[in-house]
Amino acid sequence: MKKVFAKIVDVKPGEIRALWLGFAFNFMVLGGYYVIRPIRDEIGAFSGVEKLPWMFTATLVAMLIANALFSALVAGMSRRKFIPVAYRFFITNLVIFSVLMRVLTPAQEAWLGRTFFVWLSVANLFVVTVFWAFMTDLFSNEQGKRLFGFISIGGSLGAIIGGSITAWLVKPMGAANLLLVSAAMFEVAAQSVRFFPADFTRGQQASQRRRAEEAAIGGSLWSGITHIFRSPYLFGLFAFIIFYTTTSTWAYFQQSDLAGHGFVDRAARTTFFANLDRTVNTLTLLGQLFLTGKLLKWLGVTPTLIIMPAVSLIGFVVIGITPLLAVLAVFQVLRRATTFAFMRPAREVLFTVLRREDKYKAKSVIDTFAYRVGDQLGAWSYPALSALGLGLRGISFTTVPIIAVWLAISLWLGRKQIALAGARRES
Repeated sequence: MKKVFAKIVDVKPGEIRALWLGFAFNFMVLGGYYVIRPIRDEIGAFSGVEKLPWMFTATLVAMLIANALFSALVAGMSRRKFIPVAYRFFITNLVIFSVLMRVLTPAQEAWLGRTFFVWLSVANLFVVTVFWAFMTDLFSNEQGKRLFGFISIGGSLGAIIGGSITAWLVKPMGAANLLLVSAAMFEVAAQSVRFFPADFTRGQQASQRRRAEEAAIGGSLWSGITHIFRSPYLFGLFAFIIFYTTTSTWAYFQQSDLAGHGFVDRAARTTFFANLDRTVNTLTLLGQLFLTGKLLKWLGVTPTLIIMPAVSLIGFVVIGITPLLAVLAVFQVLRRATTFAFMRPAREVLFTVLRREDKYKAKSVIDTFAYRVGDQLGAWSYPALSALGLGLRGISFTTVPIIAVWLAISLWLGRKQIALAGARRES
């Protein structure tokens, strides 16, 4: 077993505890999210493509408010304090939604569903961003290249289990009870934070690190945003996410449009989305087990980072040629699996060279606000392109030059990260 484990991840003796805790933490975070993700996707398909732009706009407004509150929380607390507080806030919201789903009338449920769609579109980014901010703060750049692939496996397993729970139990249990299952998993994630080691060093340096860890992160309420516009590297990360989410939103609209016409029964639609998620996460798991760590270690961040934009470029061309639900489902599976197996671990390594305040504040803005800005660009440009007479084929071909720019940004970020990592080692 040790030989098999050594082939999967290059871990040193002093890192084993933190590695497995990160694995379990990620399992619970993504497991809890994927229990309720199909419920959100079903609401989006049921509401219709014409209502999605307004729901995405509401999400952006909610994201601005949430980022300001999160920055205030981070500034005044240490990471071991604010992380559990953030998760328990979302747990409380899930319990409230579960209660309301049981007592509201069918007419009121339509508005509750749209509210839940917006809420989860905000919450899902924060629960994942907080986890990865903690990981990039805990592990160094060199450790991230070796260990983030394996830690991502925990998330993929959690996503598979979460999606399977929904696919199996949404009919007998109902959506309201599944929200409580998700809340329980988030609580386990919140509890795990206190068991992590402070760092991987000993002596006086370790003592200094422990004192720094218990100190508040500090900074102003808007420092996450101002630092992004002062740093070309942070702005590049911001732009990277906007290109990713804009193209993802177009693919999501195509999925909602085709699925909305392809299924009549809401439970069948929810099951379809759950099975789609389960397939994505199974392929992601296989990629993380056998490829992610090796690619990051042997090829480095840059080649690993550009795999997903390249897959997106090819996929949209294929959709442009054959715009069918089955083809789109295959494209979505491959695109999302490549995102989680390769792009996400590689992108998180990019953040390991930042200072602590930027790992939490600027990263939060990039992973949440930039994400939703891209959503807005995609959500409003999609119907605009449709109004100009472009169908699925035309919109798919429109992405080709956009993804070409995205690939160029990815290459620059990978090279800049290498330079910043070298400067940190010299200092």
